[in-house]
Amino acid sequence: MDRDEILRRSRAEKEDEGNTFLENRGRRWGVIGFCAMTIVLLVFNLAAGQNSYSVMAMFWSYASLEAWAKYRASRRRTFLITAALTAFSALCFLACHVMYVLK
Repeated sequence: MDRDEILRRSRAEKEDEGNTFLENRGRRWGVIGFCAMTIVLLVFNLAAGQNSYSVMAMFWSYASLEAWAKYRASRRRTFLITAALTAFSALCFLACHVMYVLK
């Protein structure tokens, strides 16, 4: 394959590696921020004597969906197991939150 053929195919893909890099970097910082805020909320709720069911439900649902996406891309069984367990945890914390609110 010559240089012109490679360039033509690259342009036809319409996927810019620079944009992909920026999206991945932004996503990585978003995850770091999400985890940091989760920790802050958990510590605050602990200090204030509040439960953290809703915070934990959101965290575990995020972890579950991330593991599911990794499983879909790689088909590694570890990610499937992680997705199932974290989804179960998210549903349990959601149930606890609903029961606490409706109590």
